[in-house]
Amino acid sequence: MRQILLNEGAKELSYEIREIVKKADQLRKLGVNIFWENIGDPIQKNAEVPAWMKEIIANLVMDNKTYSYCHSKGILPTREFLAGVNNERSGAQITAEDILFFNGTGDAIAKIYQYLNFTARVIGPSPAYSTHSSAEAAHAHQEPLTYKLDPNNHWYPDLDDLYNKIKYNPNVVGILIINPDNPTGMVYPLETLKRIVAIAREFNLMLISDEIYLNITYNGARAYSLAEVIEDVPGIAIKGISKEFPWPGSRCGWMEFYNRETDPQFDKLCSAMENAKMLEVCSTTLPQIAIPKIMGDPRYKPYREEANRKIGKRSKAIADILGSIPELRFNETYGAFYNTIIFKQGILKTGQTLHIQNPEVRKAVELWTADTKMNADKRFVYYLLGATGICVVPISSFCSELQGFRVTLLEENEEMLRSVFTRLKNAVIEYIHSVPEVASAPPQLANH
Repeated sequence: MRQILLNEGAKELSYEIREIVKKADQLRKLGVNIFWENIGDPIQKNAEVPAWMKEIIANLVMDNKTYSYCHSKGILPTREFLAGVNNERSGAQITAEDILFFNGTGDAIAKIYQYLNFTARVIGPSPAYSTHSSAEAAHAHQEPLTYKLDPNNHWYPDLDDLYNKIKYNPNVVGILIINPDNPTGMVYPLETLKRIVAIAREFNLMLISDEIYLNITYNGARAYSLAEVIEDVPGIAIKGISKEFPWPGSRCGWMEFYNRETDPQFDKLCSAMENAKMLEVCSTTLPQIAIPKIMGDPRYKPYREEANRKIGKRSKAIADILGSIPELRFNETYGAFYNTIIFKQGILKTGQTLHIQNPEVRKAVELWTADTKMNADKRFVYYLLGATGICVVPISSFCSELQGFRVTLLEENEEMLRSVFTRLKNAVIEYIHSVPEVASAPPQLANH
């Protein structure tokens, strides 16, 4: 080509959650039955959208207005409804004008980083959710900037690490929170959130909170929204319906802007995203119209409570199965529907394998893992896939130096869930103990 076409930051775009599907599809063609634990799609894991919810959507489909464009910022009655939901929590108050709709939260995330100055950095948690970390890195043309979540402390943020990285990096303009967290299932404690707000205020930063799982908590946990703790700091909450209804195929998400008036630079960023959406005309109409009808229905809260109870039960079941392996660092989850499980230091070694009976499958896995520079947890994930058909995601792909894997808590069929995770447990134990012992050297003859 006459000129270089690709932006330098494009090399930072990666999504292992989907990439491993390509490997799984290859094995499926070779006869392997795949158990998908790589992606947070409740429908794929046998979740049933309630009949009453489907009826609301079906009736809307018969309404001609659901086929038209809507306001560029989103349907006004829906934005008014969502502003009311936020304001009932107390904290930062908003109006319909502070809400902007997107085609899914992925679209919203991309827009934030697209319009930031290329020198501006947003620091996010590690292990990191790939959509955020890849977009931030691509925008900055550098590796993602992260603060540590501590597996030895319930995956809570290492606030000293966060503070020091901000203090000594003047390019940081914002702090990302994912609450409840993906991939760890951690829910940020209230005091931790307040401390993060204080850090943002001290360094004159904005806050970004991905709250797609805000209403998915269980086993006694409660997630606090950004609006409840932000006070006068400028910030953005990212929300959606893909996990909560669940309706991932709706591709419907939105941003809520807090305290725009407190900082002119932050207000300009919000305006840029509004103008960008205007150029796109609008986001999808049908799911926007459905939101107040479904969330405002008296059956919605009991539905969500029961769905959360079931996720919590599955979380406990997985803890019972995997939590007893001494070579793993295991934390129970309290929000979202993932768990990040870490191999303790020194457990993963060169030469570990799993028995794979199918020779074609074994050959494929050996080919994939031949790279000596491959992360050890990714090597385990490939062997696990070939030996059992269980498809998980390596934690090293979440911008982390830790070695482990992420699973979902989504399988609705309890018998299937216990079967899959028992197979996973057995595979972990087999893999850990698969390295042949090095034969001891023969005794040396004494010199005479």
